[in-house]
Amino acid sequence: MTPRNGIRPAKPLDESDRERLLSGTHHDPHALLGAHVVRGGVVFRVLRPYAESVTLLAKGLRAELHADGDGFFSALLPLRKAPEYTLQVAYEDTTVEFADPYRFLPALGDLDLHLIGEGRHEELWQALGARPMTHQGVTGTRFTLWAPNARGVRVVGDFNYWDGTASSMRSLGSSGIWELFLPGIGDGTLYKFEITRPDGTRTVRADPMARRTEAPPANASVVTESHHVWHDAEWMEQRGSRPVHEAPLSVYEVHLPSWRPGLTYRQLATQLPAYVRDLGFTHVEFMPVAEHPFGGSWGYQVTGFYAPTARMGAPDDFRHLVDALHRAGIGVIVDWVPAHFPKDDWALAEFDGRPLYEHSDPARAAHPDWGTLEFDYGRKEVRNFLVANAVYWCEEFHIDGLRVDAVASMLYLDYSREHGEWSPNEHGGRENLDAVDFLQEMNATVYRRCPGVVTIAEESTAWDGVTRATHHVGPGGFGGLGFGLKWNMGWMHDSLGYMEHEPVHRKFHHNEMTFSMVYAYSENYVLPISHDEVVHGKRALVSKMPGDWWQQRANHRAYLGFMWAHPGKQLLFMGQEFAQGAEWSEGHGPDWWLLDPSYEAEPDHRGVRDLVRELNAVYAATPALWQQDTVPEGFAWVDGGAADDNVLAFLRFDAEGAPLLAVSNFSPVVRHEYRIGVPPSVSAWAEVLNTDAARFGGGDVGTEEPLKPESVAAHGHRTSVQLTLPPLATVWLKPV
Repeated sequence: MTPRNGIRPAKPLDESDRERLLSGTHHDPHALLGAHVVRGGVVFRVLRPYAESVTLLAKGLRAELHADGDGFFSALLPLRKAPEYTLQVAYEDTTVEFADPYRFLPALGDLDLHLIGEGRHEELWQALGARPMTHQGVTGTRFTLWAPNARGVRVVGDFNYWDGTASSMRSLGSSGIWELFLPGIGDGTLYKFEITRPDGTRTVRADPMARRTEAPPANASVVTESHHVWHDAEWMEQRGSRPVHEAPLSVYEVHLPSWRPGLTYRQLATQLPAYVRDLGFTHVEFMPVAEHPFGGSWGYQVTGFYAPTARMGAPDDFRHLVDALHRAGIGVIVDWVPAHFPKDDWALAEFDGRPLYEHSDPARAAHPDWGTLEFDYGRKEVRNFLVANAVYWCEEFHIDGLRVDAVASMLYLDYSREHGEWSPNEHGGRENLDAVDFLQEMNATVYRRCPGVVTIAEESTAWDGVTRATHHVGPGGFGGLGFGLKWNMGWMHDSLGYMEHEPVHRKFHHNEMTFSMVYAYSENYVLPISHDEVVHGKRALVSKMPGDWWQQRANHRAYLGFMWAHPGKQLLFMGQEFAQGAEWSEGHGPDWWLLDPSYEAEPDHRGVRDLVRELNAVYAATPALWQQDTVPEGFAWVDGGAADDNVLAFLRFDAEGAPLLAVSNFSPVVRHEYRIGVPPSVSAWAEVLNTDAARFGGGDVGTEEPLKPESVAAHGHRTSVQLTLPPLATVWLKPV
C-alpha cells in the first residue's frame, strides 16, 4: 500500500495474539493495543468491532487508521513519541470521540497491589471495583477485579451494548487483579465483568465490590460516587465518649423495606427518626441492607456486600437516612452477614470458574442449612474482602454498630453436620480455626479504625470469650473473639418459655427466669426479642402469652418491664412495641392500623406503646439500669426463689451504689402487703414505673405513696417494705 501523508499500515499482529484479543483471553491487551514506539515511528492499534472507520486525533495531527479486519484498525506514524490523542470512531449511524483506553498506564498503584497481596488492604473498596477518577488528566472510571483463575476478563455494560470485545482488562502480574481505565465512563453507568474461565467457557458476573446495584431482580452493577455532605459531626465526635457497656443501649429492630412498605430511604428519613426518638430508643438496628436478590430472605443471603439495596434508593439516599437518625440522636446498627452467600450464577459462586470466595473442599463450602456457600476464611484475599467490608460500612456510611449474623455456624466445623460429614482441625478439634482468626481480625480492625463502633455477635452456643479481648487467652487456649456484645439467646429462649406457660404452671418453671443470672457476667449481653421470635409459626410476642386479651397484654407489659430491668441491653423488633397480635410478614410489615383512632381496640395497643416509651425514658434516666450491666456489683437478688408466688425481685445499682428495685408478679392475682427486703440505707421508696398503670391499659393497682422501710428483717436485709403487687405486672421503685 502507498503511504499517505507518512501514514503506513502497521505490522500485522501475530495470529495467536489477534485471536486472544478477539476472544478476550489476552492477559495484557495494552501491550498490543494503544500507542507503542517502534523502529520507524509510533504504532497505533485499535480494536473496535462494527466500526466503519477510526481516525486518530492529536494536536496538529489527524490520521485515519487502516482497517485490518475483524474490527482491528492500525497505523504506523513517523513520530518520535506517542502523543496524547483521542479516537474518532464512525459507525453506521453515529460517530463518537473518546480517549483510547489502551494509552493509559495502570491506574492502580504498587502499594495497593502489595496490600492486596498481603490480604491487608483495609480500604479495599478504594482499590477494587469501579471507581470514577481523573487519570493522566482524563476523567473516567477505573475498573479493577480480583479473578486469579480467569484466562481473561472484559468489562461489559450499557456503554458498549454489553459487548466487551473492545474492553479487555489487563492482568497485573501474580496479584490476580485485572485492571482497565475507561475514559468518559461515570456515575450511573451499568456494568458487569465477562470472565473467561480456565476451561475456556465464559460467565458474566456482577462486581463483588460494586458499591451500587440495579434494583432486583435486575442485577447489574452501577458505577457510583458519593456526593453526600454529612451533617452528623457532633454525633460522630461524641459517640465513643462512653464505653457501650457503661451506657444505655435500647434497640429498635427494623426491616427497612417493610417498616412502612413502599417508602424510599429519603422518605424513611422523614418518618423513622421521629418515631424512634419519640419512643426513646437509643439505637435502631436494620436487618441486612446489603444487596440481596430475594426479598424473602430478609437480606440474609447477600450478593452485593458493598452496596445498600437499591430497592429503596441510591447509596447516598441511605447515607441521608443514617445522617437523619444521627441528627435525631439515634445510633444505627446494621446486620452484617459474613457467614455465607447464595449460589446465584451471576454472583460470587465459583466466581472465576473455580471455588474462589467459597472453600475449595465441597464439604466445607456447602452450608448444610440454607442452601448457600460458606466463605473460605483461610484465604487471605477472602478474609480481606470481609474485614474491609466491615470497615466500609462503618466509615462510608457512619454505621455505629455491626450485628454479626450466624457466628455459631462459622465457629464450628461440625455445625449442622453429622459424623463423617466433617473433618477435625489440625489439633483434632471441631473449631474452625480460620473463622476464629477472621473474627478476631475483623473485630480488632473495626475497633482500631472506628472509635465508638460496637460489634455484636449473634452466637447461640457456650463458646468461651465471645466478648473477651482478642489478646486475652481463655481456658480453651483461644484468644477472645473481640466482640463488644453478644445476643443472649439463652435468656430469650428460657424467659419466653416461662411466659408461654399458664400462670398456674409457672412455679414449676421458675428457674427459667432466674438461670440467666448464673452466667450473666460470662459475656457482655444484649437481650433480644428479635424478628426471629415472631415469624414461622412462633407467633407475635403478645400472642405467645396465655389468657384472655387483657391477660395477654398484661403479660406482655410485665415481661417488657422485667426485660428492661434485667442486666443487659435491650432489643425489640418492630410491631412488638404496640402488641401487634399477628406474626410479622415482610410483605406488609407492622399492623399500623391497630393504632388508628377509628379502631375500637386502639387504646389497648397505644397503651403498650406508651409503656415502651416510659420504659425507655426511665431506663435512660436511671444509671442503675445500665452503668454496671457487665459486672456483678450491678445486681443483687432480693428474692429469686418465690416460685409459688410467681414473683421475682431484684436490685440494680449504679456506680455510686444508688439502687433501683424491680419486682415482677407473673401471677394473675393482686398480692397485698407483699413484704420485700430492702437496703437499710434508703429512707423511702417511690414507684417510678408500673406496667399495670391505667394509661398503659392496666387495672391501675399499685402503691401511690412513698414507702418507708420498716425494721422488719426480710430477704437478708434488716429492713423491708410492704407492697401491693398488681396482677401480671412489673413495678420499679427508686429511693425518694
